Amino acid sequence: MSNKSKLYGFNNLTKTLSFNIYDISYAETHEDQQAYIRYIDEVYDAERLTQILTEVVDIIGANILNIARQDYDPQGASVTILISEQPVPVTDVDYKKESPGPLRDTILAHLDKSHITVHTYPEAHPIEGIATFRVDIDVSTCGVISPLKALNYLIHQFDSDIVTIDYRVRGFTRDVKGRKLFIDHEINSIQNYLSEDTRAAYQMTDVNVYQENLFHTKMLLKDFVLENYLFGDATNKLSDEEKAHVSERLHQEMLEIFYGCNIPKK
Repeated sequence: MSNKSKLYGFNNLTKTLSFNIYDISYAETHEDQQAYIRYIDEVYDAERLTQILTEVVDIIGANILNIARQDYDPQGASVTILISEQPVPVTDVDYKKESPGPLRDTILAHLDKSHITVHTYPEAHPIEGIATFRVDIDVSTCGVISPLKALNYLIHQFDSDIVTIDYRVRGFTRDVKGRKLFIDHEINSIQNYLSEDTRAAYQMTDVNVYQENLFHTKMLLKDFVLENYLFGDATNKLSDEEKAHVSERLHQEMLEIFYGCNIPKK
């Protein structure tokens, strides 16, 4: 819809952008596997994730109402930010001066129509040596602000080998004549909103349900350089035969995640 429609009251459309982002590595020994998880927890702790999501809020033109964050034992972290479309008077919520606090037991009761959440899941297989870092991100907005504006920024904030993206517009709003509007912008694929360098770097496939305003895109990094996937001291001593085996195993891991199914080993 290229021409803007005059709405009656507030825009009640809810636009939700959801990511599953995966980073894959190979850590041969138990020590290297534990070091990988510690590394991920240090680089992407709750404080760092809060910085990333705060930048997302700025990119989409929203305002922060509340921040809750938590690092977990033994691993992982979560951040939830409640946001609004309209500026909040500093007399009500002085979010620029407020420091994020610990995750409260009642935080879910505070979630409103617009929010951003992130959860991390680092893990390592003790036998195969495959280590994965999964990040789940949801950007849900209500009103004219759009989560699609943060699409490229979020992909570039992580070492994204595989990315699964869902975008959905829910509900309806009305124009001044009472006619329902179930979407307020043109879209036929999430890929339309990806930057040129991102489109060039990934193999992509779509599954879209246009009549439901539901869009799904899966992305798999094209270039594979083994050295970029090796973690820890032990990986520096791999023979050519071992490198070939590790490359094959990493490829299989990425394909299984991309296609969502187990692939029989050769």
